[in-house]
Amino acid sequence: MGKLHQTQTTLACSLGTLLTGLLYVWPSYTLHLYSAKHTTLLSSPMTDLEISLVGSLPSLGAMVGTALVGSILSIFGRQKGGLIIVLPLMISWLMIDLTTSSLVILIARFIGGLSAGAFLVHSPIFVSEVAEESIRGTLASTPMACYCLGVLISYLLGWFVTYRYIIWANIILCLIYVVLMITVTESPVFLMRQNREEDARMAISHYRGASISSEIVLEQFSRLKQHITPAVELIAVGSDVKVEEPEKEKLNTENEGFEEKSKISSFKFLFVSPSSRRAFNIVGLTLTLEVMMGMVAVQVYAKDIFAKAVPSLSSHMCSVIFAVVFLAGSLLSALFSDKFGRKILIVSSSVAVALCLSGMGVLMQTNILPAWVTAVLILLYCFAFIFGAGSVPYVLLAECFVPEVQSLASMILMEWVWLLNFFIVGVFPFLAKFLGVYGSFYSFACFAVADIIVGLFFVPETKGLTNEQIQEMFLRRRK
Repeated sequence: MGKLHQTQTTLACSLGTLLTGLLYVWPSYTLHLYSAKHTTLLSSPMTDLEISLVGSLPSLGAMVGTALVGSILSIFGRQKGGLIIVLPLMISWLMIDLTTSSLVILIARFIGGLSAGAFLVHSPIFVSEVAEESIRGTLASTPMACYCLGVLISYLLGWFVTYRYIIWANIILCLIYVVLMITVTESPVFLMRQNREEDARMAISHYRGASISSEIVLEQFSRLKQHITPAVELIAVGSDVKVEEPEKEKLNTENEGFEEKSKISSFKFLFVSPSSRRAFNIVGLTLTLEVMMGMVAVQVYAKDIFAKAVPSLSSHMCSVIFAVVFLAGSLLSALFSDKFGRKILIVSSSVAVALCLSGMGVLMQTNILPAWVTAVLILLYCFAFIFGAGSVPYVLLAECFVPEVQSLASMILMEWVWLLNFFIVGVFPFLAKFLGVYGSFYSFACFAVADIIVGLFFVPETKGLTNEQIQEMFLRRRK
C-alpha cells in the first residue's frame, strides 16, 4: 500500500506538468485562427508582435512563478500549495474563453505561465519527500513523462477538437488536478518543519504502508527529525584538523568531540555546505548542458524538415509522431532509471545525441542522402535526448539535496533553466544565419560530448541510496 500511496501522490502532482505541456503546445495550432484576416475569435487579427508574444509570454510568467513557489510551499505546504499554484492556470483559460481581446489573451498567457513555472518546482520537491529509495528514480521521472504526455494530448486535441472544446478540456483537466491534490497526504517533511510530529508520523505511516508504531516508520521519523534540526557546521575540539560530517547531523551525546560553530540560513547553507554546494554545481551543470543540446531549437526546425521529407503527411500527423517518440523515450527513462542507474542513462543518451546531431549536421551540409533520413535522425535524437540527458537531471534535482535546501535549490536551478531556454531560442536564428543550421547542430553536439564527460566523471550514481548516503558520497568525492 505504501508504494501505491507514493505513486498516487506522484501522479497527482505530475498532472501539473501535463498541464504545462498543454499550455506550451496550444499556440502551434491556434495562432492561425488569431491571425486570419476575418477571424471570428477576436475583435481584430493579431499583429506579428502579438503572435510572437502568445508563445513567449508563458516563459516570462514561468520565471516569476518559479521565484514565488518556494514561499508558497514553505507557508502552505506541498498539498495546499499545489492547490494554490493551479489557480492562475485556471484563471488564464477562463480569460481566454471569455474574451475577444488580443491584450487579454496575452495577459492570460503570462498568468498561465505562473503556474507552469511553479509546477516544475513543486513536482520534484513533493516526489523527493515521499518516494522511497527503491522506486525514487521511476517516480522522479514521472513529471517529465507527464509533460511529454501533455504535449501529445495537446497535439491530438488540436488535430481533432475545435477551439472552444480545447479550452474547456484544459479547464476540466485543471479541475481533475484539484480533485487529485485534495486526496493526497501532506509531505512528512513539511509537517515536521511545522512541529506537527504526530501528523508527520502518520504521514510516514501512510507513505510506507506500515503501522505508526512499526520499526520502519519510527526509523524514518527519527532520521527525518535529525534532518530537520537546524544546519550546523561542526569542528573538532582541540584539533587543528577540520572534520567534515554530514551537514544535517544532530548534536547529541554521541557528538561529544564536536561543538557547534554557527547556525546558518538555508541560502548560506546551500553554498557553504560542501555536499550541498557540490550537488548544486553538478545538478546545475547537467541542467545547463541539457538545455544547450538544443532540443527547443531543433524542434523549431523539425517542422520544415518533416515537410520536405514526408510531404504526404499532414503537419498534425508529423507533430503527433514527434510527440509519441518523445513520450516513448520519457517512459523508458522512467522504467530503466531504477534498473540501470542514473550514470549509464545520461552517458548512453548523450552519446546517441552527439551522434544524431553530428549526422544531422553532415546530412544538411552535404545533402548526400534523402531528406527522410534527416527526419528519422531527428526522431532518434528526440528519443535519445529524453531517454537520459533530458530527464536524468530532473531526477538528480529531486534526490541530491537535503530537505533543508531542496526548495531553494530547485527554485534557483529552474530559474536558470527558464533563462537558458529563453537564450537558446533567441540565439538560434543568429547561429543558423552565421554558422548555417548544420553548424548549429555541430555546436549542440559539442555540448552533448561535454555531457558525456560530466556523466562519466562527475555525476554520482544515486540509484537506491538514501539521502544521507548521497550526501556522504558527495563528501567523499570532494575529498
